[in-house]
Amino acid sequence: MNLKQDILKAIEKDARVDAGELAIRLGTTEAEVIKAMADMENEGIICGYHTLIDWDKTSVEKVSALIEVRVTPQRGQGFDNIAERIYSYPEVTSVYLISGGFDLLVTLEGKTIREISQFVYEKLATMETVLSTATHFILKKYKEHGTIMETAAEDAREKVSF
Repeated sequence: MNLKQDILKAIEKDARVDAGELAIRLGTTEAEVIKAMADMENEGIICGYHTLIDWDKTSVEKVSALIEVRVTPQRGQGFDNIAERIYSYPEVTSVYLISGGFDLLVTLEGKTIREISQFVYEKLATMETVLSTATHFILKKYKEHGTIMETAAEDAREKVSF
């Protein structure tokens, strides 16, 4: 492995890791880690640093949904223009080109199921190249970005044997 790959693996698990601590773990200098990270940011390899939040444990009302979208690709541009139009909306958190029966997978967040439904039928479904959509609301997150969101409760029942 090389230094950049080692750094990427480490910060993917914990973006808050200190450059000095990371240097010790990787057997290099803090200056080398800082330079490698700056280079990767400039090259667009590191695109951002994010915090994973379990919103269900807060008082914030938030609903997440996955929307499968089937579109007609545009000549000479494929799916790029429609994907750009979709990801420009602030409620959209991700857009992926996917294989299978649909072309795009859109993730979005809203305050209510109604808000997300309105987005789908007022903004998404009305785009001229959108052929169809399928909406899936996320009811519970078990694991996200490699992090288990909730540990299983220990069974408090008394063990009985016969």
